[in-house]
This record gives sequence, C-alpha cells and structure tokens, in this order.
Amino acid sequence: MIKKISTLALALTLLTSCVSKKLYTELEDKYAGLKMENRSQSEELEKLSKSNNRLNNDLEQLQSAYDKALAERDKLNVDYKAAEANLNNLKASYNALEENSSAAIAANSQKNRELLAQLEAKEQALAAESERLNTLKQELENRSQRVAELESVIAAKDANMRKLKDAISKALTNFEGKGLTVEQRNGKVYVSMENKLLFESGSWYVGAQGKQAVKQLGSVLAENPDIAILIEGHTDNVPYKGNNQLSGNWDLSTKRATAIVNILRENPSISPENLTAAGRGEFAPIATNATAEGKAKNRRIEVILTPKLDEISKLLNEI
Repeated sequence: MIKKISTLALALTLLTSCVSKKLYTELEDKYAGLKMENRSQSEELEKLSKSNNRLNNDLEQLQSAYDKALAERDKLNVDYKAAEANLNNLKASYNALEENSSAAIAANSQKNRELLAQLEAKEQALAAESERLNTLKQELENRSQRVAELESVIAAKDANMRKLKDAISKALTNFEGKGLTVEQRNGKVYVSMENKLLFESGSWYVGAQGKQAVKQLGSVLAENPDIAILIEGHTDNVPYKGNNQLSGNWDLSTKRATAIVNILRENPSISPENLTAAGRGEFAPIATNATAEGKAKNRRIEVILTPKLDEISKLLNEI
C-alpha cells in the first residue's frame, strides 16, 4: 500500500505542470485523505497485532505461574503429611517414655513443640500459597474470558462479512458472467465490476444496466450501516484520448468512482459518511495489459467493504 501511495505521489508531481490548479488541488486532497486513511488503518492493524501478542504473552506467563504454584502446593502437601506423620510418631514415643523418664519426656516435649511450630509454619505457607494460586487462577480466567470475547467479536465480524458477501452475490445474480465478481479476503468483501457493465469507452456516465447493478448493490449496503464503503476506479494503461474535460486516466478513474458514489447516495439509508471515492488510474492492475482480455479486467470499479473496528478497539482497551 505504501508503494502504491508513493507512486500516487510521484504521479501527482508529474501531473502538476499539465493539470489545472483546481483539479490538482482536488487530487492532492484526495491523495492526502487516502494517505491518512491508509496510515490510520495501518496503525489500527499494528495496534491490534501488538495487543494480540501482548495478550498471548500474558496468558503464557499466567499459565506458567499457575503451574508453578500447583507444584509448590503439592510439595507443601507432601511436607505437611510428612511432618504430621513425624508428629504422630513423636506422640507415640512420648506416651511410651512418659512412664520411664521425665528427662526423656521433657526432651520429647521440646521436640514436639518444635515440630508443632514447623507444622504450623507449613500450614500457614500452604494457606498463603493456596490463596496466591486462587488469585492467579482468577486472573487467568479473567484474561481468558476477555480473549475469548475478543475472538468471538472477530469471528462474528468475519461471519457477518460472509453473510454480506452471500447477500450481495444473491442480489447481483442477474449480472453473473457480465464482468461482475464478488469475493471475500483478508476480512473484507470485494465487489469488482468491469467497465463493460458500467461505462462506455472514455465515459464516466453509468448506463442503465450498470445503474441497476449499483442500485441493487446499494439495497444490500443500506442494510449494513456498520460497513465502510470504498469505491475505487481503475483503468488500463492506454492513455486517455478523450476531450479536454479530463487530464488522463487518473482523472477518468476518479470521475467513474464518483459516479458510482452518486448513485449509491440516491439511497437515503446509506450514510454518506461511510462512502469514499478514489481514482487509481492504471496503477493497480489485476491482469496483464499486454492482452485485450487483461486490459478489460483492469478497466473496472472495485467496491471494497470493510467492517468498522470500533468494537474491537474498545474491547482491547478494556483488557
């Protein structure tokens, strides 16, 4: 993504001399917005990754401490039983010697008191270790519960994205085989529509069939208000040769993306805050531009649907 933004910056520099100041400013603002969005998403992903690693490390440390405490408790139990057996033996000896020697009785009494003191100390140590073990166990359970909640939220979002993909595929069934694909990867849903479904060559006017496809897509998106919607316009590498209204492929791809956004905005249930339009020109191909088939695939609109991460971020802050 950084490489692509760098390429975008270089292209902006090269276009400065031949693009009007207003258009250049618009492109520069869009570039800054995309760059900020990319930085924000990168920071969010890095934060999530670091938090996940930290949680795993904490769990491992707690598990190790828990296991060590169990071993210490078992050892104290063994010591306690051994001391108790010694005490019983001494009591028996004490009873036997009591009849024969007051001196022996005194000695055994002293030893008995010492053993009783040791036994009491071990009992106290065992109680303290048991309390510490219970504390560690409770902390481990709390952390495990929070991690489970986080995993549940992530799984739910992934399931919702699968459900969204299926709903979009169902809504756009009539356009299968007409340059439209729907797929899910990296936790996002990608809807790709080739230009043959949407635009005439060199135009950003959406035809009747394309409007129908976009509106049907919008009807599904309207039911998913927690999804960020990015519309990207793409071209092949053939230089734009249209009228003077456009400066090139980059400008054309931006206007096409904006045209799709405008159709989606006709649906009042779609929040404009969730919509972003971006032009990528010929700089993000998905196929070779050496063949007519590859160029056709590269001339496309991509609608990228991303779940909002507010809930996950809030849960991470609570851990």
